[in-house]
Amino acid sequence: MAYYRRSTPRAEPDERVFAFWSSGGPGDLSRVRNFSLGGVFIETDSRKELGTPVEIYFLVGEGQICAKAVVRHISPDTGLGLKFTTLEGQNLLRFGTLMKRLYAEAVPADSPH
Repeated sequence: MAYYRRSTPRAEPDERVFAFWSSGGPGDLSRVRNFSLGGVFIETDSRKELGTPVEIYFLVGEGQICAKAVVRHISPDTGLGLKFTTLEGQNLLRFGTLMKRLYAEAVPADSPH
């Protein structure tokens, strides 16, 4: 049996999904590498310290989603892993719908459910 640190699986959007984010200064636009119910990994050259608060916005088919997060993981050559700290109301509902769609797209059509 494999052991996974992650309590929720990741979902990978297509390469056209971007996030606008900021952490107290000018904002940045980054490609979203993957989502999970707990956070997101974004591609960026920006350097941030662990624990840095971030406000992040996604514009996806489900609508605009705004969340607050903190830098949880740093990959110097790739980007930042952000852990959601606040995702409420309509933002939470839209994010849940987005995750449901991404998980469904990841399941091959001919596999048993």
